[in-house]
Amino acid sequence: MSPARLRALCAGIVIALAMAGAPRSAWAQGGLDAQRQAELEGVGIEEHLGKTIPMDATFTDSTGKTVRLGDYFNQGKPVIVNFVYYECPMLCTLSLNGTSDVLKQLEFTPGDQFNLVTISFNHKEDAELAAGKKASYIKELGKPEAADGWHFLVGDEQNIRKATEATGFMFKWVPEQEQYAHGAALFVMTPDGRFSQTLKGIAYDAKTLRLALVEASGGKIGSVSEQLLMYCFSYDPDTGRYGPAAIKIMRLGGAMTVVVLALTILAYRLNEKRRLRKSNRNHAQPDAA
Repeated sequence: MSPARLRALCAGIVIALAMAGAPRSAWAQGGLDAQRQAELEGVGIEEHLGKTIPMDATFTDSTGKTVRLGDYFNQGKPVIVNFVYYECPMLCTLSLNGTSDVLKQLEFTPGDQFNLVTISFNHKEDAELAAGKKASYIKELGKPEAADGWHFLVGDEQNIRKATEATGFMFKWVPEQEQYAHGAALFVMTPDGRFSQTLKGIAYDAKTLRLALVEASGGKIGSVSEQLLMYCFSYDPDTGRYGPAAIKIMRLGGAMTVVVLALTILAYRLNEKRRLRKSNRNHAQPDAA
């Protein structure tokens, strides 16, 4: 991470930690005045796991083409969705930087194992702005091939609200600040458009994101060991990471115990049969003269 980006990250970390889904009480405890609390009323990220993104929501991509959200789903691969606005002075830049940073660490590539859809929630932004932002981050990522899988969209207010409300991404315009109050997160979705995991914040752990994609894919991507790992681990929204799933581990341990016991019994029976056959052959042989 460059020094400039590190300084920007440090400058925005307090805002990001609070905005990325922290309860309103946390803001109050932080000493924010009544006006600021009012500005942040109704802002945050709700968990909508299992619900479906509106496939018919219409947007414009960075080339000026009209697209539907459904165009990026049902391709047999998971999809990451995130919401920013391209002229955001602070948090969105940090969030996009965090996304770019984790993609550099990820062995998966947008467009190959998954799709990534970045949507502006500012209805006044246009495709030209989206194109500039896409070009900047594809260059920053250093993977030109990712351009086919990382999509930057803009849209009208109605379709933006349709997508953000379904996602649980709550934001609002603050006239006094002349900017939006909002949170930051990556929404990991199944190939058919259901919400699988929500990774909140502006910095994302590569291992956590990879496992989230493996889980959302239903085992269609990732190694055999990762798919086995997914059986024994589950996502903890409180820590933002995957941890041991006690019940699943006990089930797996119980199943392995049964298998070992069955193999032991089978080996015993086979040995017993061999012993009996050998004994019968010895009894059947005539005594030497």
